[in-house]
Amino acid sequence: MQGLMMGYPLTVDRILEHANRMYPHKRVSTRLADGTLHRYTYSDLYKRVKRLASALVDLGVKQGDRVATFGWNNYQHLELYFALPGSGAVCHPLNIQLLPEQLAYVVNHAEDRIIFVDAPLLSRFEEVADELEGIEYFVLFNPFDGLETKLSGVLYYEDLMAGADEDFSWEVTDEDDAAALCYTGGTSGEPKGVLYSHRSIYLHTMGANQANAFGLRESDVVMPAVPQYHSMAWGLPYAAAFAGADIVLPGAGFDEAHLLDLILKERVTVPAAVPSVWSDVLRRLRADPTDLWHVRQLVAGGEALPSSLVEAFEQEFGTQVLQCWGMTETSPLGTVSRLSAHHADLPAQEKVKLKVSQGQAVPGVEIRIVDEKGEKLPWDGFAVGEVQVCGPWITKGYYKEERTKKHFTADGWFRTGDVASISEDGYMLISDRIKDLVRSDGEWISSVALENQLMRHPKVREAAIIAIPDEKHGERPLAVVALEPDAGSVTADVFTDHLAPHFPMLWLPDDFVLVDGIPRTVQGKFDKKELGRRHAAGELGA
Repeated sequence: MQGLMMGYPLTVDRILEHANRMYPHKRVSTRLADGTLHRYTYSDLYKRVKRLASALVDLGVKQGDRVATFGWNNYQHLELYFALPGSGAVCHPLNIQLLPEQLAYVVNHAEDRIIFVDAPLLSRFEEVADELEGIEYFVLFNPFDGLETKLSGVLYYEDLMAGADEDFSWEVTDEDDAAALCYTGGTSGEPKGVLYSHRSIYLHTMGANQANAFGLRESDVVMPAVPQYHSMAWGLPYAAAFAGADIVLPGAGFDEAHLLDLILKERVTVPAAVPSVWSDVLRRLRADPTDLWHVRQLVAGGEALPSSLVEAFEQEFGTQVLQCWGMTETSPLGTVSRLSAHHADLPAQEKVKLKVSQGQAVPGVEIRIVDEKGEKLPWDGFAVGEVQVCGPWITKGYYKEERTKKHFTADGWFRTGDVASISEDGYMLISDRIKDLVRSDGEWISSVALENQLMRHPKVREAAIIAIPDEKHGERPLAVVALEPDAGSVTADVFTDHLAPHFPMLWLPDDFVLVDGIPRTVQGKFDKKELGRRHAAGELGA
């Protein structure tokens, strides 16, 4: 027997329809290149999205066509988030940090037909124009005086909008149709495509807005300071629209001065960014202390969150920090570290430990840890194994690739490549990526644990641990450290003494290398592959 419920399609256009119907007066604000703000309402957004979707169909875009975006966080990019899926196309946000050869590979692999480009970034395509296959149009937004290009098929965003139909009827009815395509960072091979469906985006939006997840509400002002090409800006634009929250988009760049200025002037309640961005903001706040009374939760994710960062924001500025974990393959939200009611009486230090864990699985996501034989391990806070996940917004395969045992289990769970323990009450603590663990004398050494403790030292700005070959031990940890600008002279003994009370002797790095800054991947994470290359080439001085 089946239930007698309506077959209501869970499609992206329904998110926008709800936002327009319930919250037409709520605002979307974008910082422009000249520092001023562009503002309009959800009602304006809705009308422009309709016209843009109509223009796409007029250009010949058909169901399932991949259409790329290449831009910063702004209102045009937000319009594309809704118009492309609403027209039946697949929204493919391109990472603007990609190297030319990576950019050409991803565009060709996706078989993009059209690329919408933030005009100041257009020159990136001139470098690879001869390598791109099948591109019919480059559509430019935010053009500037004196703009010239050798590219053919160049159109202008507002020209398309001017002649488009505001009464456009959405072209999608099947919730299982593809809606968006995001590529992984490709740190261990070519980038892989993750193809989101309308249904997965809709359910991810509902999952993100649960009270124990992002918990967005109509009174919020949400600022995604995570690039829109990073897993659809963590789904925050969709979640904010569904909740009726105001949206603030930081425009080009994510420097701490402009972000903090926006947070203060727009009274942002939920800003979101990677920890390295929040570290920069913290340094600015300490130099010029400011009251952050309106920020009810500062969201961090994308890399390990140092406990020192949580302590600083919460103790010095009274701002709650919310740690999240996920991957492109998980849409991306998988877990959120929000304290439960029974943690209220814990000592402050214990609360911080929980907050820098990856937290509990969001309802809709199932998590397990397994040993090297694939056997499930207990949730006791001690057993450590590979993290595997399943759920309605978890990928079941990569675009144009056969499903392999490397990434998926026989029973269909996704193998994340993370190593973690899970406490009895479901708090996951990732100790490392499998590929980043240091194997020394038969024991696994967690690079993440060492990095977090190093970054608690007041003179350390950033720290990364990599494994280097060692004839006696197999591998040993090498610490690569970037100091604070005013740190002065520091010796290795200072760092050893700082780590020694917290780790076994075997874990302590034999060498500490000082650098001006640690290289990062296009996803903004420490590029340990590049550090390993530099060490092997003798470029790290160790």
